[in-house]
Amino acid sequence: MIVWINGAFSAGKTSAARELVDLIPNSTFYDPELIGAGLRYLLPQKRLAEVTDFQDLPIWRRLVVDTAAAVLAEVSGVLVVPMTLLRQEYRDEIFGGLASRRIPVRHVLLSPEETILRKRIADRVEFADDPEHSERIRQWAYEHIEPYRAALGWLTRDAHPIDTSALSPYETAERIAEAVRTGAAAACEIVQTPEPTAETVAAGVLLFDEHDRVLLVDPTYKPGWEFPGGVVEAGEAPAQAGIREVAEEIGIHLDRVPKLLVVDWEAPEPPGYGGLRMLFDGGLLPGADAERLLLPGSELRGWRFVTEEEAATMLPTTRYERLRWALRARERSTVLNLEAGVPVG
Repeated sequence: MIVWINGAFSAGKTSAARELVDLIPNSTFYDPELIGAGLRYLLPQKRLAEVTDFQDLPIWRRLVVDTAAAVLAEVSGVLVVPMTLLRQEYRDEIFGGLASRRIPVRHVLLSPEETILRKRIADRVEFADDPEHSERIRQWAYEHIEPYRAALGWLTRDAHPIDTSALSPYETAERIAEAVRTGAAAACEIVQTPEPTAETVAAGVLLFDEHDRVLLVDPTYKPGWEFPGGVVEAGEAPAQAGIREVAEEIGIHLDRVPKLLVVDWEAPEPPGYGGLRMLFDGGLLPGADAERLLLPGSELRGWRFVTEEEAATMLPTTRYERLRWALRARERSTVLNLEAGVPVG
């Protein structure tokens, strides 16, 4: 298990985490900051210069998950992780990766009042013999107060909040330990899909509204929006897998076999194995049916009908390109059907 202590920079995460390992039996302190520091020696300076925050490096997010799994395999028990995560897509990627390894996460948010937070930042001295370096760190913390405010909407829904305005690090640790013990800080509801061990075949289904917008869903376990669908099981026809996944994910039961639009090969890119990716045309989803759409909270947090232009800002590049190919194939099919006098719809 992991107890992930989130919050603004200078909220007191690390101090509370060090106290917490003495309160939770068989627990180990794990600071992902060390991975960021190590990457300064592993990556070329040219690559490091492309980002202002090591969290923006995909390798950092992968290593956070891989290292946590390796540490737990070595020492077992509980990992106490003090780390600010303000971007929801990074939370999805990291917590989803941990879930795929069957590692539950208790997510806690330290949320002191802003006046207290600013005072703590002002009093922070990281390097007594290097005032300029300490000032840069303080400035970094000040600059991230606004992103922290912007993230509070999803953070307070996802994590168990603790107001630490009047608490010492030890008192904060006591509150966290109590929340974990009582279940107030429950394990995050996130799908636990095992990571693939070889290439996979996946089937996605495109569903459209009366304005020809396509339905996208927002997974809790990985960054970026997605199409309803999933991995084809052994011995299962891809189209039937699409029908099954649509029913499981959004509660919609398709009354006909969807038409194949695109077959794409996704090359292996470590740590992913790649494989075949198929997109099917599930047809029109009328407004009355869309109103009955149900989401599994542990797997999907939201859905939207979007235009192709909107999809470009929501889908990762490879998924968006796949969508573009699928929409062009659908348009060609519609034209051919009209020319042949075949009813469309």
